[in-house]
Amino acid sequence: MPGPDLSPIISAIPFRAALAGGWIDQPFVSKLNPDPFGSMVTVSLQPTVHFMERAGMATGTRNVARRLWGHRLPDAPSDRLVRELYAEENRDQIHPSGSQDMVGLIHPGINRLDFDYHIDGGVFPAHIQSNTDPVVAQWFERVFHVIAVAPRPAGYNPLDDQRLTPQLVQQLGQTGRRCFESIVGRDLRELGRSMNDCMRIWAEMMPTIVHHPTITTDLLGLLSAYQRRYAGAMYSGCGGGYLYVVSEEPVPGAFKVKVRLA
Repeated sequence: MPGPDLSPIISAIPFRAALAGGWIDQPFVSKLNPDPFGSMVTVSLQPTVHFMERAGMATGTRNVARRLWGHRLPDAPSDRLVRELYAEENRDQIHPSGSQDMVGLIHPGINRLDFDYHIDGGVFPAHIQSNTDPVVAQWFERVFHVIAVAPRPAGYNPLDDQRLTPQLVQQLGQTGRRCFESIVGRDLRELGRSMNDCMRIWAEMMPTIVHHPTITTDLLGLLSAYQRRYAGAMYSGCGGGYLYVVSEEPVPGAFKVKVRLA
């Protein structure tokens, strides 16, 4: 049974989920990639849930979009809206956000974002491969489970410990490619692997993503428990937020999402 229509309360602006490959949209990461490009996956979500702030769901970018455009996205080319929203959010910012938040909100469906540092300085995707097949979206909605954990705590900074290497960045970009292919191919096992591998790489290249003095939740312990029990699991973003679990079986305590296709 569908839930209540929350759009009059939280607006019709979409949310977005970022899956494997995240951080490749940051130029300081992609510039180390020995491959021509690295990929990550975003999924545009209908606003059927009131997601927590500071929890990896692009709520900050969404708030900027609401201030800029009001209740819903304008009827304009997606690429133009992405650049407009990026410029507005990052105006006068010392550390600009990645453009995957904007792409994920604005481009419908399930998207593979390919980042090449030599194109647009790695700020915007060199290419976006989109899938809006309803069959693929329905499969994804069925196997994708979301568990609320905790928002990022005050004082948290994922950049406090950086151990980036070309090898890790290359592996990171490959998880995004594998993630997209597995969703389109409806391959649960490979989807889970791409997510698990992405979390392993995150923990190696920037350990503060999952372990930081301000974080009181045992994020690694929680993650490992779900990865052992199900096909795969990863966090929605740095410092926790939500835990994404992929499984053909029900996952206790989880809720479902709805992919936005148009």
